[in-house]
Amino acid sequence: MSGVYARRRTAAHRSPLLSPRRIAVLASAAGLVTATALLTGTPAQAAPPTPVDAATARTYLGELTEEAEGSSDGYSREKFPHWSTQEGACNTREVVLKRDGENVEQDSSCAATSGSWFSEYDGETWTAASDVDIDHVVPLSEAWKSGASSWTTDAREGFANDLTRPQLIAVTDNVNQSKGDQDPAEWLPPTSSYHCMYARMWVDVKHHYDMTVDSAEKQALEGILNGC
Repeated sequence: MSGVYARRRTAAHRSPLLSPRRIAVLASAAGLVTATALLTGTPAQAAPPTPVDAATARTYLGELTEEAEGSSDGYSREKFPHWSTQEGACNTREVVLKRDGENVEQDSSCAATSGSWFSEYDGETWTAASDVDIDHVVPLSEAWKSGASSWTTDAREGFANDLTRPQLIAVTDNVNQSKGDQDPAEWLPPTSSYHCMYARMWVDVKHHYDMTVDSAEKQALEGILNGC
């Protein structure tokens, strides 16, 4: 923000006295400048929808059915149609890139051409959309083994493109690939300070979709949430 510099008065050049009305106008203008600076400054970091708090997540976790993980027989990503069209030329991936990024510019086909993305999982920032994956917090394969194998294709498509719950997040591509389809008993984000948020997101999504949890997964989530 540019500074305001006071000039030394001299006998030959004195600032005229300001009328009360002029003072009010200047004060109003200064207020507008301040407000404009706030509005045009760096925006707050974008993020997925906020999950339930830790206490609610603990309650939700206790309400989930605990049973052994189901079979992956019959699973394929094609059974979860994803990156569906959301509006105009924009699909789900492009919507999340816009939502989770800063100063994102898109071309006429809705592809991100510039911007920056902060990955909550590992604390890295990227300026190329190709370095960013959209993670399904509860992986598609995990969902299949936790009840989604019995859903309709339409229901699985809704889950794979869910923008209203904390199920999709833009993160570093190789970190997402290292996660694969593992649950919190097997994998957690490298940034330990994000574990509580991640557990809240995971439980929020599983509870909404009435999925099951296996014993190791539940124990891991309980340990994280009890420390939140």
